[in-house]
Amino acid sequence: MKYQDNINQVAALQPDYLGFIFYEKSARNFDSESIPQLPKSIKKTGVFVDADLDLVVDKIKKHDLQAVQLHGNESTEYCKKIKSEGIEVIKVFSIKDEFDFSILNPYEGSVDYFLFDTKGKLPGGNGYTFDWNVLNNYPSSKPFFLSGGIGLNEVEDIKKFAKSKASKYCYALDVNSKFEIEPGLKNIEELKIFKQSLSF
Repeated sequence: MKYQDNINQVAALQPDYLGFIFYEKSARNFDSESIPQLPKSIKKTGVFVDADLDLVVDKIKKHDLQAVQLHGNESTEYCKKIKSEGIEVIKVFSIKDEFDFSILNPYEGSVDYFLFDTKGKLPGGNGYTFDWNVLNNYPSSKPFFLSGGIGLNEVEDIKKFAKSKASKYCYALDVNSKFEIEPGLKNIEELKIFKQSLSF
């Protein structure tokens, strides 16, 4: 999220999390002085890519963040330090056609959630889905977010995924670029349709 009015419109749809990107190379970089007041049910989530730990802590305090999503090569120690601040830590791993799940092992005790998105040229927001069947081999019981190119065209695939073994530990869907009018500006009507379509 980037624009104040748009943030309030999306918040009215009552998502569990709202993401704010603190990465200067991103077209979605959040550079406003403040985030609008949000309902307590929505977790304000800072999105970072190999950021200096002091910067992350500063943004957590400045914007009263409840969660962080880490898209870089952050170490387990780095994750633990953020977690020690009482913040939810979501560690992102990118998948193309296959994935070595053993790289998750060191992070089991230092993050709250994993997030799987599609491997692309840039961290996050590439607009493409990966083969969700890869998650049939998910060896952990840690809940994860499913991300990467999820939009209205994926509704039927999501419903099928929800019935599969791979979805057992799927905790949340992370949507972004497929609902954008421009980077950081979300299409509210399409988000409404998406939410209604997935009311199980």
